[in-house]
Amino acid sequence: MYKNTNLLLLHQILPSFTTTNSYRVCRKIVSKRMSRNPATEPKVRNFESIIISKPDVAGIRFRLVSYNILAQVYVKSSLLPHSPPACLKWKARSLAILGVLRKLEADFFCLQEVDEYDSFYRKNMDTLGYSGIYIQRTGQRKRDGCAIFYKPGCAELVAKERIEYNDLLDSVKADSVSCSAQETETSNESKGDEKAKDSRKDSRDLSDPLVRLKRDCVGIMAAFRISKPFHHIVIVANTHLYWDPELADVKLAQAKYLLSRLAQFKTVIADEFECTPSILLAGDFNSIPGDKVYEYLVSGNGKSAETMEEEGEAPVPLCSVYEVTRGEPKFTNCTPGFTNTLDYIFLSPSDLIKPVSILQLPQLESPDVVGFLPNNHHPSDHLPIGAEFEISRE
Repeated sequence: MYKNTNLLLLHQILPSFTTTNSYRVCRKIVSKRMSRNPATEPKVRNFESIIISKPDVAGIRFRLVSYNILAQVYVKSSLLPHSPPACLKWKARSLAILGVLRKLEADFFCLQEVDEYDSFYRKNMDTLGYSGIYIQRTGQRKRDGCAIFYKPGCAELVAKERIEYNDLLDSVKADSVSCSAQETETSNESKGDEKAKDSRKDSRDLSDPLVRLKRDCVGIMAAFRISKPFHHIVIVANTHLYWDPELADVKLAQAKYLLSRLAQFKTVIADEFECTPSILLAGDFNSIPGDKVYEYLVSGNGKSAETMEEEGEAPVPLCSVYEVTRGEPKFTNCTPGFTNTLDYIFLSPSDLIKPVSILQLPQLESPDVVGFLPNNHHPSDHLPIGAEFEISRE
């Protein structure tokens, strides 16, 4: 569906072509033109106010951004032939990514596919005034992971926990995971670029749940005490779920394990600090709006779809910040094989914390995304998403 939409919108700003091949040729022409005229700075949009009621003059605000920055280990010109070669080099990409982060001015960054944490990001983010926590993917050949960077002046780290989805091998019974492809989601059918990242298809017996579940995916969650005046506790969680649409049951199992761990962590923090912590869950969930993973994540908010009755409601009530404000964006990932929304920021509904602005995203016809991502304007195949929140007095 999105291929047709992209084609229709692209025709509004480019000469008319009658075939898909001609369309792809046009995309390549645009990409080559962009490579001759590289942007001096990455394209970053503004935060848009979504305040409906009168703001709390005594409230405190902070900004959170989630961004899959595309691990350099996955960046190869053969896998990204649509991208200008110069923008794929690590020196150019690393500086461009830092440029994006600098311009966004977030208090919290939830980053996925971070593969140069010790050698690059930790020291450079420290220069920008951030502290960080990080978890690398399990498995000998997995070099990327998830990081949360935060400004110590805004928040104090009081607790953290790792999430390793390989723990499902011990905690999920073999018969709880389907051994067939019946659960395959049509949503991500054409996500060829993610397949390229894990191009070595698993040749092991996927009918064995222990093999099927071992995907080496991770997440990290931490409790932060927001600076005065209220010292409110906020739990920030960051994750990257598995990509393969043929293993949709595994993604759903990961989502269930994530929320069970998040619920346990919330209870521990609530007891230890005698408070009601807010929850912000961000990441690349490799799931589009409306599929089973997405529906499960928001099912604890009392709006469970009929399709989720068999799965049960999530143990943590969550809502998508974009969905409850301006609606989910048309896309957060833009490649020749797949263009749709995969990245989200979820919030536990509360009178104590509310979103007051969201990061704007480009339209499909926007010049900076024509030719697909990454390009000279965007150093990753994903776009950053973000929101500003306001905390009121408890």
